[in-house]
Amino acid sequence: MTDELREEAVGNGEFLARAVGVTRRYGDMTAVDQVDLDIPAGQLLGLLGPNGAGKSTLINMFVGLRHPTEGRVELFGRDPRDMKARLRMGVTPQETGLPDMARVGEVVDFVAAHYPHPFKRGEILDRFGLGELVRKQTGGLSGGQKRRLAVALAFVGRPDLVFLDEPTTGLDVEGRQTLWDAIKEFHGTGGTVVLTSHYLEEVEQLAQRVVVVDRGRCVADDSVEALRRISGLRRVSVLASELPPLAGAMGVEREGDRVRMVTADADQLVRELVASGVAFTDLEVQSGSLQDAFLALTSKAPAPTAA
Repeated sequence: MTDELREEAVGNGEFLARAVGVTRRYGDMTAVDQVDLDIPAGQLLGLLGPNGAGKSTLINMFVGLRHPTEGRVELFGRDPRDMKARLRMGVTPQETGLPDMARVGEVVDFVAAHYPHPFKRGEILDRFGLGELVRKQTGGLSGGQKRRLAVALAFVGRPDLVFLDEPTTGLDVEGRQTLWDAIKEFHGTGGTVVLTSHYLEEVEQLAQRVVVVDRGRCVADDSVEALRRISGLRRVSVLASELPPLAGAMGVEREGDRVRMVTADADQLVRELVASGVAFTDLEVQSGSLQDAFLALTSKAPAPTAA
């Protein structure tokens, strides 16, 4: 975490969860390697990384489903397996099994019964766009409806901290927006969220802080804007029927006549474009996206040495 983000976190109060020198191994495979991570109160943190980077393993240690091989994990100052800590936390894992014969309202009531001051059934279902499904059996729900219910269950107990592992996978645009709105509402009232997602635009929309994990290690920890600058990349966009290969273009995408190129030197790429003699119009140059930063960080990160 940068000094600026750390000062803001300390100003907002306690760290709700911490990982200190945490390593998790499965046999000869190191899933998480010497990770230090603080989660302060009131922050919405996006956790990014390629498949197999260690994101889910890290979350599983924070919620007490896995124990570190080395290092220490704390949840509200306690062992994550301590029930007093778990009562203040909600979680939606990547995959959630629901009893097919149970009705939606019954599932919510069952989870709510584990907490001292849960939300009312109708309130939590309406917040996640599930109010009309209260009497429907979960086995009859669509994949998107099941996913929204799984995320809603993380919020039933009025948690202080919620871990959401790929919460919008399989949702349509409307369902994703409903979840975004619910997450923003929770965060707006002081709730703390740790979110993993393969949809980088989702993290750009929601997160204040982004941690990038690659091959078990944290390779970046900063604000979205700062990470965009870290990549040092620019996007050059033009309208052109065809373009020759350009040495400065690190990546090229075409959508109709619109060509978008990623480059480390926009000025040089534009000079190459002009020198090529190809007709083009509507030149645009923009700073790199979070996706550009993510690709730059994960491709440049050195491979860790097995302990």
